[in-house]
Amino acid sequence: MIEADFFTKGVLEIIDEKSFKQKLASGKKLRIKYGVDPTRPDIHLGHSVVMWKLRQLQDAGHTVIFLIGDYTTKIGDPSGRSTTRPMLSDEEIKKNAETYFDQVGKILDLEKAEIRYNSEWFSKMAFNDILQIAAKFTVAQIIERDDFEKRLEAGVDVGLHETLYPLMQAYDSVILKADVAFCGGDQKFNELTGRDLQKKMGQFPQDVLMVKLLVGLDGKIKMSKSADNYIGIAEPANMMFGKIMSIPDDVIIEYFMLATPLKNDEISEIQEELSAGKNPRDIKMRLGFEIVKLYHGEEAAREAEGEFVNVFSKKELPSEIPLVEIEPARYNLPILLIELGAALTIGEARRLIEQGGVKIDEERVLDSKALIDVKSGMLIQVGKKKYFRIK
Repeated sequence: MIEADFFTKGVLEIIDEKSFKQKLASGKKLRIKYGVDPTRPDIHLGHSVVMWKLRQLQDAGHTVIFLIGDYTTKIGDPSGRSTTRPMLSDEEIKKNAETYFDQVGKILDLEKAEIRYNSEWFSKMAFNDILQIAAKFTVAQIIERDDFEKRLEAGVDVGLHETLYPLMQAYDSVILKADVAFCGGDQKFNELTGRDLQKKMGQFPQDVLMVKLLVGLDGKIKMSKSADNYIGIAEPANMMFGKIMSIPDDVIIEYFMLATPLKNDEISEIQEELSAGKNPRDIKMRLGFEIVKLYHGEEAAREAEGEFVNVFSKKELPSEIPLVEIEPARYNLPILLIELGAALTIGEARRLIEQGGVKIDEERVLDSKALIDVKSGMLIQVGKKKYFRIK
């Protein structure tokens, strides 16, 4: 039984909603496509918005097709991009894809899911096959997508290979005989192209359910792996809880709506509490608990909540601090932060230091040219969440 909230909670648009509801009411076992390109090894909360809906459909007896776009990743989805994505190697794509199953299994029943890779068909296609698909669309149809228009108007090149991406995603729907495609709102153009191609190739067009995009930790742009502003669903409970507590107050309700199983009426009550002046921190604690419980269980959520209170409210040290083995020596502090993995570049490390984000043995260090004698047992804190103990 599909609940009424299914069609409203977190949903941006359904094309065609009437058709989709009729398909559900018909008793037919639907084929539902959801695709992910393995650009990074993590599945994040943004993906989960769709996947929890897919789980409801699995439980109702429908077939969810979890499509790994190992071949489309070679191009890189241009949706929402102002520049061409860097092309990944086959080895990088394979390595990222291999990490997905344990993560997806936290939400979907993998034994019931149909797992597919689009390299199954694209790697076997001849150039003439590509021409036959391309001939079904015009240049004007492809270039009219907002992402391409904006880049061309700004004088930014659009790679010819990028214009093939929506055609490839559309062909996925043809091969899989998808009845419905689930996606984020940024995939509208690609999935509507799938509807067009299915009709042109004699299939009944898929309906498309689009969910709202969850913003990332910055509260500004969508959560994504390429923007590195995400919360991975396989991250440790404490890390997940801490990240949730760092989101801006003005996106709390959005996170409740998109990333928790709470019903619309429960979320409305939380909204009223916020509007009445309840401390946003306390509301975020509830949010952190609800999300961590989904992926790690209630006990782990309680422990993560307690750990956060100890570390950030009572100013205590975390109960578990990673031990890092590096050679005892005198280090320039920015170099030391890079060695620890706390910064990627000298510039980033200097900014962290000069902004007061680095402590050595609980003493703040503000000099980015400081030389540090590293020794066993030394405690290094970077920002509010990263702690390192020298082994």
